[in-house]
Amino acid sequence: MQYHSTRGGAAEANSAQAVLLGLAEDGGLYLPKTFPELDWRRCIGVDTLTMAEKILSAFLPDIPNMQELVTRAYSGKFETEDLTPTVKTDRFTVLELFRGPTSAFKDVALSMLPQLMTAAKTEAGMQEDILILTATSGDTGKAALAGFQDVPGIRICVFYPDGGVSDVQRRQMVSQEGNNVTVCAVRGNFDDAQTGVKNIFAACQGKELPFALSSANSINIGRLVPQITYYFKAYSDLVVSGQIDLGDPVNFSVPTGNFGDILAGFLAKKLGLPVGKLICASNANNVLTDFIRTGTYDRRRPLYKTTSPSMDILVSSNLERLLYLLSGDTALVAELMAKLNTQGYYTVPADLLEKVQQIFWAGYSDDARGADTIRRVWQEQGYLCDPHTASGWAVAEDYVNQTGDNRPMVVLSTASPYKFPAAVLSAIGGDTAGDEFAQMERLEAVTGVKIPENLSGLRQKPERHTGVIDKEDMLTFVLKL
Repeated sequence: MQYHSTRGGAAEANSAQAVLLGLAEDGGLYLPKTFPELDWRRCIGVDTLTMAEKILSAFLPDIPNMQELVTRAYSGKFETEDLTPTVKTDRFTVLELFRGPTSAFKDVALSMLPQLMTAAKTEAGMQEDILILTATSGDTGKAALAGFQDVPGIRICVFYPDGGVSDVQRRQMVSQEGNNVTVCAVRGNFDDAQTGVKNIFAACQGKELPFALSSANSINIGRLVPQITYYFKAYSDLVVSGQIDLGDPVNFSVPTGNFGDILAGFLAKKLGLPVGKLICASNANNVLTDFIRTGTYDRRRPLYKTTSPSMDILVSSNLERLLYLLSGDTALVAELMAKLNTQGYYTVPADLLEKVQQIFWAGYSDDARGADTIRRVWQEQGYLCDPHTASGWAVAEDYVNQTGDNRPMVVLSTASPYKFPAAVLSAIGGDTAGDEFAQMERLEAVTGVKIPENLSGLRQKPERHTGVIDKEDMLTFVLKL
């Protein structure tokens, strides 16, 4: 299967090469030239690993032995065999994406990506090492580090914004073991780190290096495609439990910052899954809300630090893929991305905005409303959610109240509440004294919800990666690895 760049200025690549490269040489993102075909009904009612194998094989046919790779990626690594369980409440169905080895939704994709990349590397006959460069707003970093730890022939370097992640997230990263991993804080915000990574790719283009560069961010198609599976999984659960009939549409509310999580839902819809409305839920950094409502994407605004830091993003990279998928116009996408880079904003044509709004609805929830939502959902539904999930829940409520659309709603729960214990404990009226580990223990005592094993032992782990650099020094840092 041939892939091409959303900007139209790079050579085509097959699906295995697209996974290896991560980012196209013109700065664009890879997408298949012809959208894959899949009988979506054959994915309903089967086990999750079979579901994943069917979807991944459709998008990445140049990577062999997919069933074996899926088994290797997931078996025995998640809390439940179905990877992403659903929980029905009186109001909505919650899709729990945090039951993996690092308690965040990124585990679904980043357990799979190392398997895809090593298989693609073998298929391409590649001898040189690959260096994975990744910027993280909190969850991608740890999930990528865990996934690539000690994978032969691959090294990984993760940059995170200094002071821009929760202490639990930071400790997860800086305590990471492995002979092939590097973690470094960047003075600045996530957008600074993400832009720095993209600039490193651009600066290294065409240069002789002792390694090949690739990415574990959702700009890599190998990171994005595995996320499609959990939309099918949620839909299948609703069918199997008798909540819907096969073919009934289902709405999904998705807390999102970089737009990859919700774009996976759109790809599921393009494969035929009966996805109704995709509700894009933001925090106070509501650049996506404004775009979906007005057609103007404007990053020229303050970046707020919030209690949902994984969504503290103003440049949502995967939106580029949506613009191409809905317009089919690489020249337009290249023009819009150049304008965003040089002027800080762009406005899409009216017909393109209309297509976006037919599929997506958007809203946002600030910290105060997020805290109120955590409290209400716990008191009224008996469900404990983290601040990101609270954004998804609150905006789902807004959507139903404002549109009257009462089709079944699935809220994606993207992280364990124990990754943000201070915010969750405060929201339900608990005592937030002490460090985050004391807060975790108190939250468990108050709610009876068990602390995930991978988080409970963090306090005892030594900090191995303590570097902090200026954003201007990221390239120099990488070239010295």
